[in-house]
Amino acid sequence: MLNISGIHEGFVLDHIKAGMSMSIYKYLKLEQLDCPVAIIKNAKSNKMGKKDIIKVECPIDALDLDILGFIDHNITVNIIQNDEIVEKKELHLPKQIVNVINCKNPRCITSIEQELDQIFILTDSKKEIYRCKYCEEQQKKKINITR
Repeated sequence: MLNISGIHEGFVLDHIKAGMSMSIYKYLKLEQLDCPVAIIKNAKSNKMGKKDIIKVECPIDALDLDILGFIDHNITVNIIQNDEIVEKKELHLPKQIVNVINCKNPRCITSIEQELDQIFILTDSKKEIYRCKYCEEQQKKKINITR
């Protein structure tokens, strides 16, 4: 059995769908952090069968919870201080996301004005549908995550 030591201060992303940890690592820009990051892939899970886990030993303020909630709002965020879980954060679909997905409408102003932020508004939380703020192009959340 693989043994990864605990962390003294930081956060643990738990209940990540198996195989998604490297994508989350990339989207959250964890490679830019100057602190230890452990990625555990395909760990056994009673609830999920298999899951991925990411442990980061640095303050939670380095984490963009909106992007994480957009990618998968079922992920659990455990805040660790002095070797203990002091808080569990629940994620939600963010009401608005900026520069996470790109509008696929070739006539959208964001296709012409490259420096314009890509802003999407959550319009249907049950179906997880976002719409471009500028042209209202519909985008399901699982498609075209950029970065």
